[in-house]
Amino acid sequence: MEKYFDIQNMTSVIMAYLPKVIGAILTIIIGFWIAKVVSKIIQKALLRNHVDTGVQKFLCSLVSTGIKIMTMIAAAGMFGFETTSFVAIISALAFSVGLALQGSLGHFASGVLLLVFKPFKTGDLVEIGGGKTGTVCDIQIFNTVLETLDNKRIIIPNGVITSNVITNISGQGTIGVELSFKIGHENNIETVRKIICDVANSCPYVLKDPATTVSVASLDDNMVKLATRPFCNSDKYWDTYFYINEGVKVAFDKAGIKMPTPGMNINLIKE
Repeated sequence: MEKYFDIQNMTSVIMAYLPKVIGAILTIIIGFWIAKVVSKIIQKALLRNHVDTGVQKFLCSLVSTGIKIMTMIAAAGMFGFETTSFVAIISALAFSVGLALQGSLGHFASGVLLLVFKPFKTGDLVEIGGGKTGTVCDIQIFNTVLETLDNKRIIIPNGVITSNVITNISGQGTIGVELSFKIGHENNIETVRKIICDVANSCPYVLKDPATTVSVASLDDNMVKLATRPFCNSDKYWDTYFYINEGVKVAFDKAGIKMPTPGMNINLIKE
């Protein structure tokens, strides 16, 4: 008789918990399947936007883990566990980790923004905040690496980049090389203009279209400032800049063009 009641009690317990067990198992299976599907959808979207592979894996793993944790909490709730305590513990842990890594997380978020919206790409010549100029070597999760003209490597936190003005010098493929030359008032402007244009047109990197022009930028007390902006391919910016600067100096010397010299007029008054 006791065995009969034990079996009956066990059967009633099993029947009471069986729907919950089945529901929990189905919840876990469906939740893990959703995590896998969502992860693949996100990965495809990131691939279409050419996001860095490391960032793809990290984001997909983060989303997948988050969905799985929520699934396990939901499954535990089916057995009568107080899920609010789980949520509170996870929230507290997330908050603590966030406070400890707020700087790094900020740089990571900025890195994701740079990779998704692509204000520049590897190989572009950029200026960050009006201070750091160089060619982009690598866009990492937390930092961006620039290489300067003198072969220095500058490692800038991504948070610093997104909080400053980004000037993509080579973003359009071609770039105008801004140059200015100062001459004395005694020189003939048309002669000087022809010299500068000839030097610019002789440069193998200067594009024929648009044509190079030279204009008077300003008239000062002891000099005339002429400005020009020949265009070249972005990767030849510095080659063009140095070629024209040196070429104009040599041509000025040959033509006898006088450079301005600082002067001061002193008037003596007899009393």
